[in-house]
Amino acid sequence: MSNQKTEKEALVQIRNLKKYFPINNGFFSVQQLKAVDDISFDIFEGETLGLVGESGCGKTTAGRTILQLYKPTSGQVIYRGKEIKEKRDIEEFRRKATMVFQDPYSSLDPRMTVADIIAEPLDVQKRVKSSAERREKVLELLSQVGLNSEHASRYAHEFSGGQRQRIGIARALATEPDFIVCDEPVSALDVSIQAQIINMFEQLQEQMKLTYLFIAHDLLVVRHISDRIAVMYLGHMVELAKSDVICDHPLHPYTKALMSAIPVPDPKIARANKRIEFSGEIPSPLHTPKGCPFHTRCPYATDVCKESVPQLKEVETGRFVACHRIGEI
Repeated sequence: MSNQKTEKEALVQIRNLKKYFPINNGFFSVQQLKAVDDISFDIFEGETLGLVGESGCGKTTAGRTILQLYKPTSGQVIYRGKEIKEKRDIEEFRRKATMVFQDPYSSLDPRMTVADIIAEPLDVQKRVKSSAERREKVLELLSQVGLNSEHASRYAHEFSGGQRQRIGIARALATEPDFIVCDEPVSALDVSIQAQIINMFEQLQEQMKLTYLFIAHDLLVVRHISDRIAVMYLGHMVELAKSDVICDHPLHPYTKALMSAIPVPDPKIARANKRIEFSGEIPSPLHTPKGCPFHTRCPYATDVCKESVPQLKEVETGRFVACHRIGEI
């Protein structure tokens, strides 16, 4: 893959990352579920890279594999120029990289107080020397996410979904990370609360110089928060470009279909925009088709699409597409 040109430095580099899960079919037969299948991209310091695609395309698995919550089947994760490989590298990486989970209802321990939930990373990494310092840090983190000191002694079940997600974000910020994987952090929340949380993510990024991998299926949210957007389909990356470029002028047939589904508030424009719909279901990651993963649903597919997997290539500066027919359609 050619270098992705930018003025900023690459904080995290992903090279040929694969994550396969062995599925036991009985009678000593094991099949590989190809959740993430050979993806490569860079995440630049201080940016938000949006990662989108249909449910089951491998977005969350990609995020967790990058953070080494899942051991990669193969490929490289490089942080600040150093490959994350040995146990010591992973421990160091985890001090600077963390995750905000999708479901604020299941990601917080109901038996722990908010103070203990937020301070857990501090305790594990031995970052505080006294209980007074611990409490001071917890109150500072609560304040950063818009909660107050009274909330520290309460339990997660006493809070609304939006407040719980704020607690989850405070826990993620406890170790003063550089890089946060946000795994659909607003999808379980009401729309009015979503806007508050998104604005908070943007403010925190500015204040703390954070870098985000923002995983979501809501394209309006992703367009709003992301500097660049990467599109995944069936474990493969099919397109990567600046946010406004990919939303206004998608090149890959799958990206075109995704973008045509974004609701437009103006009725005239909405009527003029034709939604692109593809026939057929997404193939199972257990039985991925030969060739381009999208060819079974693509109206432009030819014989070459059925035979070989297209590589993600730079077609314009900073714009990458994986399609055999990119110059023709």
